[in-house]
Amino acid sequence: MIKIGIIGGAGYTAGELLRLLVHHPKAKIVFVNSKSNAGQKLSSVHSDLEGDTDLIFTDALALNDIDVLFLCTGHGDAKKFVEETTLPTKLKIIDLSQDFRWGANAHATEQGWVYGLTELNHDKIQHAQFVANPGCFATTIQAAILPLAKNNLLNSDVHVTAITGSTGAGQKPTDTTHFSWRSNNLSVYEAFKHRHLKEITASVQYLMPKFEKNIHFVPVRGNFTRGIMASVYTTTTLSEGELKSIFTDFYKNAPFVNIISTSPHLKQVVGSNKIFLHITKHGDQVHIISIIDNLLKGASGQAVENMNLMFGLPQNMGLKLKAIGF
Repeated sequence: MIKIGIIGGAGYTAGELLRLLVHHPKAKIVFVNSKSNAGQKLSSVHSDLEGDTDLIFTDALALNDIDVLFLCTGHGDAKKFVEETTLPTKLKIIDLSQDFRWGANAHATEQGWVYGLTELNHDKIQHAQFVANPGCFATTIQAAILPLAKNNLLNSDVHVTAITGSTGAGQKPTDTTHFSWRSNNLSVYEAFKHRHLKEITASVQYLMPKFEKNIHFVPVRGNFTRGIMASVYTTTTLSEGELKSIFTDFYKNAPFVNIISTSPHLKQVVGSNKIFLHITKHGDQVHIISIIDNLLKGASGQAVENMNLMFGLPQNMGLKLKAIGF
């Protein structure tokens, strides 16, 4: 069994991680750290876990008793923890924050961290000790453009509009996440400068070193709780059939990527670890729709994929069920 510790156990990503791991056939949760909830049952925060586990939040860190540590802390806190903590030599770490992801034009993360996009770095993740889980927008958008980058086809600017649910902003309420503001509302934020652009660009340049065009990204806050839909287009001379062949070949060993013939909607992927891609050609433009569940494939589900690969297990172990339907 893989012995697991979680830091930052009260947030959305930790909750999703717990829901997956309590039913994972090869996982044993040793501790869930949360200073503000120490001494309380996990179900006092993640109420749906009632009946699944009697584990209690702790403020202790039994690092010598675990094989892998998941960091579900806020941006900046993960790096601070790693720098200030004496870690067991062989302890594996999966960070769900942005702290150790690729910077612009980098082909590897700092301090030996591997970028944990399984569709890109499958083999590297298998041999990694430290994995930086990708961002949710980054996962969705990279799914749509990395096959093109691999084939040196990103020779003009890429245009992206992507809409995300409120859970993408984390559990702590803010002016733009509370119900009365978010409900029946839409808004654009961080247009053309979203922080995930750095890791997206780095991945593209890793596959296509001569990529020098722009990725124009407009993020949108949606009036729903979970899921991301990205609408991506760029110029190409290839036919729709040729493009679909390229995508099919790129994802031939990716268990969660589905290339579909009909225009997708979020309810097809919410509650699952799936990526759905829909590819069409309009004149000289290829249009790709990419959808994921931001908390699963965009965070905790992908983290479990990484854990599976790091410990020599099938990539999809513990991730096959779709938890939410219509």
